[in-house]
Amino acid sequence: MLKGSKKMSQPSPWLLAIRPKTLPAAVAPVVLGTAISYHAGNLRPLPAAACLAGALLLQISSNLANDYFDFKKGADTAERLGPVRVTQAGLISERAILTGMVVTFLLATMVGLYLLTVGGPPIVYIGVASIVAAILYTGGPLPYGYKGLGEIFVFAFFGPVAVLGTQYVQTGSITSAGAMASVGSGLLCANVLIVNNLRDREQDIKADKKTLIARFGRKFGLGLYLANLGLSFGFAAAVGWSLHSLVPLAALLLIPVGGQLYQKVARTDGRALNPLLGETARFQLLFCGVLAVSILCVPR
Repeated sequence: MLKGSKKMSQPSPWLLAIRPKTLPAAVAPVVLGTAISYHAGNLRPLPAAACLAGALLLQISSNLANDYFDFKKGADTAERLGPVRVTQAGLISERAILTGMVVTFLLATMVGLYLLTVGGPPIVYIGVASIVAAILYTGGPLPYGYKGLGEIFVFAFFGPVAVLGTQYVQTGSITSAGAMASVGSGLLCANVLIVNNLRDREQDIKADKKTLIARFGRKFGLGLYLANLGLSFGFAAAVGWSLHSLVPLAALLLIPVGGQLYQKVARTDGRALNPLLGETARFQLLFCGVLAVSILCVPR
């Protein structure tokens, strides 16, 4: 019998391009919006599932677009500290990654057409805005991700847009509890981008990618991360106030977990931040999951 170690299987290039560790950011707001819909008395499983599918497809499309456009603009180089970008590494051709981006956007559009039949014209605005935002993050002549606006757009589309959009297609309305919960989701998703930009700040400066952290520095980024954590718990408490119940305060039990996560981010820099990118995304999902379960437990 021959001696030797087995060759470790490598992830598929397309799996690397999709970036599974970022996908909890798409799942979390839909879970939260669906729980709020249930509490409002109108849970609709098929539209909820369509919202989830659409959110995942848009997140994947955005990841592929970032891979493609960052490569075209020269922002991805051999000095990159983050996970492998498949176009820059030559694992997938420019043409193939562009095709994948277009296909996933088309699939998201098909899901949106179904949601249009459920939710009416407002879904058109949400869908078009989401697709345009995903492309223009790093694409187009004035990519907003290069101008320090990334955190604002991530907050908006993974917070109020996703949570309240999910609620709207199921209930035909939005509530103050949904609005409060959506802010918490958006703030925590913005933290995912903050970790990404903390890691890449030196490379971003070289590439003239003027993220907030490239402009204002690491201490500013850490302060923003901590502020978003604190505010998210404040808005969880506001959900309880809106529902006239103490049950949503269960989300505050996660304060020590959030504090430990912040300490890890504050003590870490460079490539070592890569695992904390996934941890931050999972914390958003955990927060939204706990808040969602607590909302389900509030008597209607």
